[in-house]
Amino acid sequence: MNLPKSVEDAMKYVMAAAARIFSPSDDKYPEVGVQPFEGEPNKERHWAD
Repeated sequence: MNLPKSVEDAMKYVMAAAARIFSPSDDKYPEVGVQPFEGEPNKERHWAD
């Protein structure tokens, strides 16, 4: 395998990942705001408390 081709492919892979990390979010969540909690809190004590 050609070494310069392998290095070029590796750099493309790393640059594509960096571009995705630092690009604006492409999430398509609805803008509904904060949802209130409508339940009862758990009153059980856990071993970690």
